[in-house]
Order: sequence, then C-alpha cells, then structure tokens
Amino acid sequence: MQDGKILVIDDNKSLLSALEILLQFEFKTVNTISNPNQISSLRNLDTYDIVLLDMNFSAGVNTGNEGLFWLREIKKKVPSISVIMMTAYGAVDLAVKALKEGASDFILKPWNNDKLLATINSAYLLRKSQNEVQELKQKESSLKQVINQDGNLIIGNSKALMMVLNLVRKVAKTDVNVLITGENGTGKEVIARELHRLSSRQNEVFIGVDMGSISETLFESELFGHTKGAFTDAKEDRAGKFEAANKGSLFLDEIGNLSLQTQAKLLSAIQNRTIVRVGSNKVIPVDIRLICATNCNLDQMVTDGIFREDLLYRINTIHIEVPPLRDRENDILILADFYLKKYISKYNKPAVRINNAAQEKLLTYAWPGNVRELQHTIERAVILSEGNVLKPTDFLLSKNTDLALSAKPETLDEMERIMIQKALDTHQGNHSAAASQLGISRQTLYNKIKKFER
Repeated sequence: MQDGKILVIDDNKSLLSALEILLQFEFKTVNTISNPNQISSLRNLDTYDIVLLDMNFSAGVNTGNEGLFWLREIKKKVPSISVIMMTAYGAVDLAVKALKEGASDFILKPWNNDKLLATINSAYLLRKSQNEVQELKQKESSLKQVINQDGNLIIGNSKALMMVLNLVRKVAKTDVNVLITGENGTGKEVIARELHRLSSRQNEVFIGVDMGSISETLFESELFGHTKGAFTDAKEDRAGKFEAANKGSLFLDEIGNLSLQTQAKLLSAIQNRTIVRVGSNKVIPVDIRLICATNCNLDQMVTDGIFREDLLYRINTIHIEVPPLRDRENDILILADFYLKKYISKYNKPAVRINNAAQEKLLTYAWPGNVRELQHTIERAVILSEGNVLKPTDFLLSKNTDLALSAKPETLDEMERIMIQKALDTHQGNHSAAASQLGISRQTLYNKIKKFER
C-alpha cells in the first residue's frame, strides 16, 4: 500500500464507490466528492497527492469545459498537485488541452483496472519526486544560509577602514578575482565574506579553504574531489571545494603557503574554470567567484622564484590591502566596546566599563595580533573581571620582548636563530618580510627554521 492521499471528484456516485473500493488497497487515504463546487471550500486540498477529476458534470454536456475549469481552479490553489482527468468521451484535442492546462494524465471511462492503477501510480511517483526535490531545495537554501552566516561584523569608522570598504563595494558586483593581503588577525576573511555578501552570488555558498592546512598529497582531493577507489581511503565519490562552491564564492586563505607544484595545478583550474576529480578523466566545469588572501609579500616571493608570476596575475585582478589595527586608531575603542558587550552577554557577567587609563593603554599598544588579539584580550578581561570597572591591570598585553636575547649567544647558530626569531617577531610572522630584512630568500628562511626545529 502506497502512503499516498487520493481525492476522486465525479458526479456518478456508483463510480465513486467503485474507485474507492479499488484504490483503498493501493493507497492509505481515498476520499471522494460528487459535487465539484465543494472544491472551493476544501481547506486541505494541498494535503492530497493526486486528484482524479471528471471532465463533465452536467447532463448532456460532453465538451470537457467544466473539467478544464475545475482543473484550473485546483491548480490555482495547489500548483504542484497531480491531476488526472477522466471522461467517457475521448478526444485527442481535449486530452492535449487538459495536459496544457496542467493535468498529469488523461484516462477514459470505462477503464482497465491495471492501466488505471499504473497511471495513478506513475502520477503518485511523480508527485513524490517533486516533493522530494522541493524539500531538497529548501534544505539546500537553509544550509546555504547556515554556511553563509558570519558572526564577525565589520566594526569601525576609521578612514583606513572606510577606504577598504569603499573598494569592496565597487568590486563586489563584478566577478573579478580578488587578492586580499594584510597581517595576521586584520580580518581578511571578514572582508572576503563582505565581498560575497554584496555580490550577485550572495544567495549561494561561500566556501573557505585554509591552504596552509592542506598537505601536498591531499591538495587535489580536497580542492578537486576524487572518485571511489582513486586511492586507499577513497571509499566513495567526493566533490572537492571547487565543486562545492559552484555558483558561489571560493575563498583560498593563506595562498602564499602553496608549493610550486600545487600552484601549477591551481593555476590550471583557475584559467580553465574546470576541474578533474582524482581518479577520473571527466572534465567538470565550475562557476566560482575566486577570492584569495595571504599575509605574505607575493611580489617578493615571485622575485625569489617561489611563487608563480602567472598565478599572481590570475588571482590579483583587484588587490585589497587590509590595514593593521595600529593604523585604525579610531576603531580600537569602538571594537573594544563591541567585544566588551559581546562577552558580557556570552558569559553572563555584570555590566562593566573600561576606565580612561585602561582605554589609554589600549590606544597606545601596537596590537601585533591586530583585531584578533584585541578580541581575545577583551574576552580574557571580561572572564577574569571581578568589579564593574576594567583597569589597566586587567588587560594583559604582550610586551613583545624576545626572551632569547636575554641570554648572550655563544655560537653562530644561536645568533642566527635569535636574529631569525627577532625578524619574525618584528614582522608579525610574515616570512617574506622577515627574509627580506635578513637578506635571504624565503625558501632559505624556511630551511633554517626547519633546522632549528629539529
């Protein structure tokens, strides 16, 4: 028995009884009405999967116009419902007209029971499939909303920030590739999400990928997907990030961490707007808005031969530089107040304020970790607060002192390690800038860091 609900509309009560007897063993619910005027008062018409509708209700009339009228009325109320027309007067042009008006099928009286059941079952399966598709679309829409939710707001009104946001608004409506640069913690991903939010793709997904966390061996699988059996752990087909972001925006963070080999593979996908899953030969077209971000100096990396110049040109149609927090002085206290209110609410703490001396401390600090460091600093102060006023001593700020320099180096290796650490601290972990200060290539810097980590 199908878990469906059928409504039969015919002025012949004997026919209604016959259909009710036949269909009661096939479908969970079978209801009948003999007067089509009752259709207008049916409040639960949308709960039916199929309507069997007679085409003629007046004695001596066989034009089918009455049935077509009620077909239109039913479709007005429930556009997605499956309606099967019934008539004792078969005509091809009438059948075609009914189908054009939205009928699912057309059967003649008297009918063959097997053919009738086959027709109804086909209509029911179609209706069921349509419902499933609609549910999937609703789930997809809800999922996109969840994925695109962003708890990080762009807070501030400094001139430096306003210049960035003005550029974002100009670029967002286009589909050009955008490169976002800036120090760690400045909010590069927040800017990327703002580009997506203001774009024509805002109702599609925003997929973010941390390129620094993907190993070279998994690069193709993660970005382009794989087929079942392509490698040992490939137990099923899987779409990569490019496919997942189709019609939406793809954000590649820390793109400066890619090796030359993976850069070549990425360049091919960006140029052709196609990908091939690992283990497959099928070319899959993708439609994405590409946004990349890095805290590295890609121009210097190109000079050093560790970043492809042609890839840089591809991702750098528009360049957006996110200013460090120290260049957004007007925003420091605005952000502090925003995070203060956020964490007071989150941790159910009593209302507190930041006194003038503490505000001065926040304003004079360099914020090497930028907005992210400020956020964590405020959160920690709220958690540990005991009174209703936050004083300078409540904010634990890094003094940015290199403890290693307190000990006198005794070997060249120790001196080299200290110089490298100091350069990295000076440039907030930016390897390209540190390498440039030290007068060595970025790859040489990486090799020395690895040596010191052993």
